[in-house]
Amino acid sequence: MPASILIVDDDESLRELLQLHLSAAGYEVHVAADAIAAGYMVLRSPPDLIITDVNMPHMDGFEFIAALRADKTVPKMPVIFLTSVEDGDHRGKALGAVGYVTKPVRADWLLQLVAKHVPGGAHPIG
Repeated sequence: MPASILIVDDDESLRELLQLHLSAAGYEVHVAADAIAAGYMVLRSPPDLIITDVNMPHMDGFEFIAALRADKTVPKMPVIFLTSVEDGDHRGKALGAVGYVTKPVRADWLLQLVAKHVPGGAHPIG
């Protein structure tokens, strides 16, 4: 069974692009436009990995992951933060981030980072 990945980003075109690349690599991909929708998805079916934007409306990526970490009923899963600027690195590391990807996203680099932290893509990255 392929690993499941949740992409959380308010940019619809970026969500679609990441979904395309990760699905093509064999992952089961789910998307959410904001942290509130993503939170419901995590509670229903926790993914194997979360890729979340840092800057989003309602709740930023750091707040979203902090809320998940505070809920002891939610299993701890690896998190990759998407950001347009390299800020908040200490906040992400404190929340257990396994990596940062700056925008514009290089798909090959993202796929390598994902493959390091979750097994289960149908097409392993060499």
